[in-house]
Amino acid sequence: MSCKEIARVAGSNACSKAQVQFLDDTVQNKKVWLRRNEFGKLQLCRIFFFEFTNDGSERYHGHIVMLGRRVEEVHMDAYRI
Repeated sequence: MSCKEIARVAGSNACSKAQVQFLDDTVQNKKVWLRRNEFGKLQLCRIFFFEFTNDGSERYHGHIVMLGRRVEEVHMDAYRI
């Protein structure tokens, strides 16, 4: 799987877990840089952005940080319940 596909699945899973709708079924790569992993090896670090909604009227944002092909963090903006 490509990094973008891994990020898309991670975003979709996070939205399912939070019981919100993952919008547009896609993520967008916003930033790429080099960072060292826990073993000191340089790897590409990427940030992907996505959007979600809880009620269909407002869009909220989230982001996924990946180091290499591993998801490091998934963050979702606060939203109304």
